[in-house]
Amino acid sequence: MSKKTEAAASQAGISEKQAKRNLWFFPLGTFGRDMIYNLFTNFILVYVLFTHNLTAAQLMAITGIMIGARVFDALNDPLMGNIIERTRTRWGKYKPWLVIGILSTSVVVYLAFNVRLEGWAFIWFFGIIYFAYSIAYTMHDISYWGMIPSLSKEGSTRDKLTAMTNLAAGIGGGLAGLFIPMLTTGSGAIGGNAQTAYGVVALIFCILSPLFLCFTIFGVREDRSYMDTTPPPVSFKKIVSTITGNDQLSWMCLIFLLHQIGADLIVGGIGSTYIYFTYGYKGGLYSLFSTIGLSASGILLIAYPWLSSKWSRKGLMKGFGIIMTVGFAMMLAAGLFMPAAMPSFWITTVGYMLAQLGMNCYYVIMMLSIINTVEYNEYKNGTRDEAIIASIRPFFTKFGSALCVLLTTVSYLIFGVTKYTNQISSLEQAANMGSITEADKLTQIEAVINSVSSGQSHGILLVMVLIPLLMMLGAYLLYKKHYILDEDEYDRIVKELGHKKAE
Repeated sequence: MSKKTEAAASQAGISEKQAKRNLWFFPLGTFGRDMIYNLFTNFILVYVLFTHNLTAAQLMAITGIMIGARVFDALNDPLMGNIIERTRTRWGKYKPWLVIGILSTSVVVYLAFNVRLEGWAFIWFFGIIYFAYSIAYTMHDISYWGMIPSLSKEGSTRDKLTAMTNLAAGIGGGLAGLFIPMLTTGSGAIGGNAQTAYGVVALIFCILSPLFLCFTIFGVREDRSYMDTTPPPVSFKKIVSTITGNDQLSWMCLIFLLHQIGADLIVGGIGSTYIYFTYGYKGGLYSLFSTIGLSASGILLIAYPWLSSKWSRKGLMKGFGIIMTVGFAMMLAAGLFMPAAMPSFWITTVGYMLAQLGMNCYYVIMMLSIINTVEYNEYKNGTRDEAIIASIRPFFTKFGSALCVLLTTVSYLIFGVTKYTNQISSLEQAANMGSITEADKLTQIEAVINSVSSGQSHGILLVMVLIPLLMMLGAYLLYKKHYILDEDEYDRIVKELGHKKAE
């Protein structure tokens, strides 16, 4: 173990051996969590559109439920963080919520994809299950990410831990993004139809998620010096004062929100709809698009500790921002000026890979920038408030995703997407009941896809490229101007805190 890692372990109040275990066992815990997150967050609307007949009123009701639940979820995150801060058990304050949260999430997600209802009965069920998911997932998500500041205070070790955790999350989510379309759409659908396929995939993921989180629950040990302190009271006033009393955290709230709107729009459903409408109803194509797009992110996460040792965070944002812009330009050029054939698909996919590379670099930097406000909060206000600050990331992730759902639904209504998805869902249901063969289903779906006009597909493309690009540009400009906790300033604050504690 390096001298820096030894120092970090000593500072965190854990043994050197345990610190090394933490670097591996903590990231492994999120592998399955991100599979289940990808399934529910990025594919639930796709599942509903392509397996249920919806009127415009029912689609708007579903949109309202998703927005309402995600806003509720976002507001619930800081409260959950405050509750975690108060938790005192023999297993610490994080692990009890990891166990309760992951088990309840698995039950809810299984039901979401396996209960068969139609019409307004389905809408009511969807509302109940969506709010239940919001509550259950928050329990383990806040507690999981809230552990990071307790695992290390040393800058480079925290960079490595964060990068490895995001890499594991990216692999888990990436594998889910690869296999979900392949196993649920087109000729590769399990059982020959999307309804059966999504149910089986949900069952598999709901088993894997708790199993992988066991690595964190049983293998990780955090600094538990907080056990000797009096737990803070649960109050919205404390949550609000933590955010408003920390100027760097306040700016990061706005910056991260802009980033999340841009990053989530494509993977939240509009990307798969564009690929299916433009290049055909083939799950393998969207799997290629999403997996190749995310593969560059894996390389980035592996390389990030080295990159961060050579360039400042703001320098990395500038460089990767240029790469991201080139990627989005490639997607526009391929979609607007080339025939809808495989050359265009590959240029679109490579462009998305470059865009995703830039957006993921931004994400890692945003993560570290939020986490580093813990020490800034301690320096300025005398308290760390780790769990509350850690809840900011999922708070704005979910709030941003709510806005993405709204943008997606408005786009679908403007461009008449449900006219085609309702036809496809009717064919999927007929195949599920055995009324038509799988071959007949695919032939008729191909005819539906061919009836989509170029104006409709181009409109979807413009939404999924221009909005993310503008959001990322805004995030970069605000970060460059207002975030002052660069590498040198952060190290200075940590050293000064260390001197105060030694006195």
